[in-house]
Amino acid sequence: MKLYFQYLLVLFKSQMQYRTSFWLLSLGQFLVPFSAFAGLYFLFERFGQIKGWDFYEVALCFAIIHMAFALSECFARGFDNFSSLVASGNFDRLLVRPRTTFVQVLGSKFEFTRVGRLLQSVIVLGWALNNLAIDWSFMKVITLLLMIISGVFIFTGIFILAATLSFWTIQGLEIANIFTDGGREMAQYPLNIYQKWVTRFFTFVIPFGSVNYLPLLYLLGKGGKDEWLYMLAPLAGIFFILPCIFVWIFGVRHYRSTGS
Repeated sequence: MKLYFQYLLVLFKSQMQYRTSFWLLSLGQFLVPFSAFAGLYFLFERFGQIKGWDFYEVALCFAIIHMAFALSECFARGFDNFSSLVASGNFDRLLVRPRTTFVQVLGSKFEFTRVGRLLQSVIVLGWALNNLAIDWSFMKVITLLLMIISGVFIFTGIFILAATLSFWTIQGLEIANIFTDGGREMAQYPLNIYQKWVTRFFTFVIPFGSVNYLPLLYLLGKGGKDEWLYMLAPLAGIFFILPCIFVWIFGVRHYRSTGS
């Protein structure tokens, strides 16, 4: 991890060499998600609620998933851009270095301008929590933090899986965006508003339900007698990254270079 933080420091310094560009990009990242949030607001302004969920409950869900996505895009961007390393043949250089390829790729790129998107999510989160009558306890605070961490691990895991495909396809596949950008848009609403097969897939295969639905029921006091299960649900999202890492290791072992 010492190497990872060295990567972090070097890339931060390099991006701060063009500070005006950095702050303008950060401002753009702050403003763009407001269009999605404005759509959410006008939707509830027109219909009042969706399947028993009111505006502030969904706003909480929106803030958590966008915060997780912003953090993952910032700190796991190396995997999202990994296909360029394979296509250019530069990944071969990483293989001969005396450090794991996972850390090298993870530290190859950071998008610090995502601080704008993160700030927007924090504002929405604070607004939603201020308007929700949640009976707070220590475990609910921990659950809220775990929801965000779980989301970061899920998005990072998807980035890793998409990067692993590049070992065989060379170029990155846009289909991966179905589960990154598409997953973010889908998961900004509670999962039970969708059809059952969608809910099951994004609970038991890609566990977005452990971020935006099951623990949300616990926070809002809708979990029933087995609420402790909903409280522990974010752990499923954190564990999701383990098979993703194993798939990455499998891909590295079967990499045969691009011949560049």
